[in-house]
Amino acid sequence: MTNRMHMPPMSWPPVATIVRLVAVTALGVALLAGCSSEGAATECGLDQCTVTFDRGVEGNASVLGVDARFVGTEGDRATVEVAGERVTLTVGEPATEVGGLSVSAESVTDSQVVVRISRGN
Repeated sequence: MTNRMHMPPMSWPPVATIVRLVAVTALGVALLAGCSSEGAATECGLDQCTVTFDRGVEGNASVLGVDARFVGTEGDRATVEVAGERVTLTVGEPATEVGGLSVSAESVTDSQVVVRISRGN
């Protein structure tokens, strides 16, 4: 008597699953490609980005479909231009709405300014 294991034939995932996987991957690549910067570092998710500007450099970034530019600081206040509108942000204060986006100052140090830009609240 032979003891053979019955193995089901190998099957491929449905075409719809493959199409969804390719679409999600393409969306992820497009989102990452949508963030660019010079004199700044960006960290983006679907609905928000954190932009770290280097002080002393004319930093700018393109995030969430808008341009953000570092203008200057005074104490714990940072002035940035987002979507063509200049705003002064204070660390710890609620976000300011600019062009349908919420913008807030996360930190201001001697070397960097960290700004959070998000859709909605």
